[in-house]
Amino acid sequence: MMNRNSTLGGLLRRPEAGAFLGLVAVLGFFAIFGGVTFLLPGGMASWMNVAANLGLIAIPVGLLMIAGELDISVGAMVPFGAMTVAVLSGHYGLPIWAGIAVTMTFGVMIGLINGYMVIKSAVPSLIVTLGTLFAVQGVVLGLTVLITKSTSVALTVTGPAKAIFGDFVMGGQVQVMVLWWLAVTAGYILFVHFSRYGNWIFAMGGDKVSARNAGIPTERMTMLLFVLSSTSAAFVGMCQAILYNSAQVAGGQSFIFNAIISVVVGGVLLTGGFGSVVGIFFGTITFAIVTQGIYYTDFDRNWSSLIIGVLLLCAVLMNNTFRKMALASAPKKVAK
Repeated sequence: MMNRNSTLGGLLRRPEAGAFLGLVAVLGFFAIFGGVTFLLPGGMASWMNVAANLGLIAIPVGLLMIAGELDISVGAMVPFGAMTVAVLSGHYGLPIWAGIAVTMTFGVMIGLINGYMVIKSAVPSLIVTLGTLFAVQGVVLGLTVLITKSTSVALTVTGPAKAIFGDFVMGGQVQVMVLWWLAVTAGYILFVHFSRYGNWIFAMGGDKVSARNAGIPTERMTMLLFVLSSTSAAFVGMCQAILYNSAQVAGGQSFIFNAIISVVVGGVLLTGGFGSVVGIFFGTITFAIVTQGIYYTDFDRNWSSLIIGVLLLCAVLMNNTFRKMALASAPKKVAK
């Protein structure tokens, strides 16, 4: 008998099916109204660069949402990562590898704090990470001004660190972050969809109490997911500082909602327990195409927000339709 997932109907019921079709529809829309330029290497690089920076944050945020949690402190962790490496290696002149190590260590620490507070308190993760968001923002602003007397810090990086974390490749148009994004996405696919840990994440999103009773280490997994989220955001901020040779205290807020939008467009349920890494990957590309593709069209820029909102809403509705198909096709328990 043919495997149900190998048939067309089975493929359409997968979590990433709606995200893929939404991506194709959006790509076709801008290919028609944006012209050939949108599909040329320069045009593709513009939205691939956006997708890479956003995607590195969206995937761990999406995994938290699948597990029934949420981390909005990523909006503060991006400038935190940028300012940490800039202050240490730019202002104080420490070796860049020391700045990178300290930045990533702080990212892990903030993730552990978030995870610990969520586990040990009855406060929802939305509220906990909202508090972390403002706390980290205050620390970054206060310490930066105190140390540097400015809200921006210059940073000059050369050598292997520049090539690995903040350079352009493929003719000088594509950020090296794109390569990081593709490699990390492949790693997450193996972690979530080809290991028992992925099953644990989905079980936690379905019913955390039942998952704990079944022997799943829910607390350790929660800590791990929060560490992945905060560290990824700090990593993106650090790479941006190295790429652009400067860091700003402001910025990063857009990553909160953009990541959540990408995750939802990618087919993840806000209530948890449903989604896929591939779907988030497609959702991130869709969001990047919509936000960048508008500049390749002849549409009045005053209507750009409306067009972006309508296209994203259509993508979400398409995803919702396929999700209902998947849930409706799930095997029902027969009453005895």
